[in-house]
Amino acid sequence: QVQLVESGGGLVQPGESLRLSCAASGIIFSVYNMRWYRQAPGTQREWVATITDRSNTIYADSVKGRFTISRDNAKNTLYLQMFSLKPEDTAVYYCKADIGLSEYWGQGTQVTVSS
Repeated sequence: QVQLVESGGGLVQPGESLRLSCAASGIIFSVYNMRWYRQAPGTQREWVATITDRSNTIYADSVKGRFTISRDNAKNTLYLQMFSLKPEDTAVYYCKADIGLSEYWGQGTQVTVSS
């Protein structure tokens, strides 16, 4: 059974940092492309960042320079380090694993940026 479990969300003030984690089980983690998405209330889910199986990274313009995606294949874990958080970063953050036509989603973790 495939499981992706996000953690690390919470309430922070503008300018602060958070690190999200996504622990994977039931897949050969190292061969999957891993991605972070987010969904704010009343909006569509949007892509945030990707790290490929070869650890190439790509970012949405809205987070470029502030967020860093990384992976630890030995721990089957994906990370999203978020710096200089803004109120508009408030959303539920989801991780996704995909390879070919197969994809798996986590249940999400809430990030709230507010003073």
